[in-house]
Amino acid sequence: MRLLLVEDNPKVASFVARGLREQAFAVDEVASGEDALDQIAINPYDLIVLDLGLQGAIDGMEVCRRLRASGSRVLILMLTARDATADRIAGLDAGADDYLAKPFAFGELVARVRALLRRGQVATPSVLEVGDLRVDTSAQRVERGGRAIELTTKEYALLEFFARNAGRVIGRGEISEHVWDENFDPISNLIEVYVQRLRRKLGAPAMLHTRRGAGYVLREEPSDA
Repeated sequence: MRLLLVEDNPKVASFVARGLREQAFAVDEVASGEDALDQIAINPYDLIVLDLGLQGAIDGMEVCRRLRASGSRVLILMLTARDATADRIAGLDAGADDYLAKPFAFGELVARVRALLRRGQVATPSVLEVGDLRVDTSAQRVERGGRAIELTTKEYALLEFFARNAGRVIGRGEISEHVWDENFDPISNLIEVYVQRLRRKLGAPAMLHTRRGAGYVLREEPSDA
């Protein structure tokens, strides 16, 4: 899942971004409200972690207001040092989906991000099951037929995205938008490489199929491609 981190404190931004990437999220970083709105206009983020006290003419509260006024339903988690009850109320009334005050425990931040993503536009369970494949999104644990499957961070991120969209054909563009960050090279063969790795690790019978000219689909049935 792809997140946008809007934070103007370099140390906090580095800490949070690094931690989220270690939890298998793709993360883009910006430090101003203006840059946040620009990025959101061109990228389909799954969730935004938004600081309120940004430098410049557009603070985090205004970013949130503009997004909601435009009709955007992207998930927003406000992360800020403003911890008064009035601030929390203002943030939620501006359209935030959740509000976490600094200082915070990183584990709580990750738990809140996962909870918001499960809720999303359509609620999804924390454990995704496709046939005998079981993906525990909280523990980032994968099993098939009771057999534990060891995956790298990026392999897990890709498999979770497929599992969240099981039965639906997903093209390379959508995969790159939600599993990789803005540094992804669209002409590279990274997606194909990771798909092949997943197929090998998932084993037989095959579950991850190629739909020629369209993309990939995770399902039990054999592909008709």
